Amino acid sequence: MKPWKDISQQLNENVPVWPGDTAFSYKINWSKEESGSVNVGQITMSTHTGTHIDAPFHFDNHGKKVIDLDLNLYIGKARVIHLLNVESIAVHHFSGIDIKGVIRLIIYTGAWQGRMSFPEKIPFIEPDLAEYLANQGVQLLGLDLPSVDPLDSKGLPAHHQLFANGIHILEGLVLEEIQPGDYEIAALPLPLTEADGSPVRAVIRELDEG
Repeated sequence: MKPWKDISQQLNENVPVWPGDTAFSYKINWSKEESGSVNVGQITMSTHTGTHIDAPFHFDNHGKKVIDLDLNLYIGKARVIHLLNVESIAVHHFSGIDIKGVIRLIIYTGAWQGRMSFPEKIPFIEPDLAEYLANQGVQLLGLDLPSVDPLDSKGLPAHHQLFANGIHILEGLVLEEIQPGDYEIAALPLPLTEADGSPVRAVIRELDEG
C-alpha cells in the first residue's frame, strides 16, 4: 500500500482565518500538576478554520448540517488536476481534461502560497461550472482555497449552485506537492450535530498499480 500524505493545514496560532472570524487557540486547561495524572487541552476555533468542509447550513438556514452529510463522499478515489494562473475557474478550462465519472475532483490552483496570511484574492468558481461538473459525475469538489466564491461575495452563488447540483465542498487543502493524477482521499468531518462546517484531517495517497 502506498503511504498516506497529509494535505491539511496545520492548526496552531499561525493558521490564517477569515478576517473577523474566530482565531485558533489551544491551551492546557487542566495541567498534569493540577490533575495529578494528565494534561487536558482546550481548543477555540471556527468551524471553517484551515482545511474544512462546508455543510449547506453554512449558507442556507434550512440546509443540511454536518451530521446529515454522507460520509462516503469524503472517502474514496479522487482525481487531482492543476489549473494554474487563472482568474476564475470556468467550464472552458476543462477543455481537454477528462473528468467523466470522477466523483471527487481536487483542484490545485497555486493561488494561496505560504498559508501564513489570508489571501486578498482567489480564483473563484464560476457558478455555471456547477452543472457541468455534476453532469460529469462530480459530487465532491476540493480546492486549495478558503472559498469557492469571491472573497467579497455576499450572495455566494458558487456555494448555492454547487449544492443545488449535488456537489459538496472541501476547502483549504495543501496540494503543492501533489501531482495531477488519480488518488485515494480521506477527509472526514467531525460528527457535529448542529454545525455549518467542520475541520478535517485530509490525507491522500497514490493508487496502487493494478
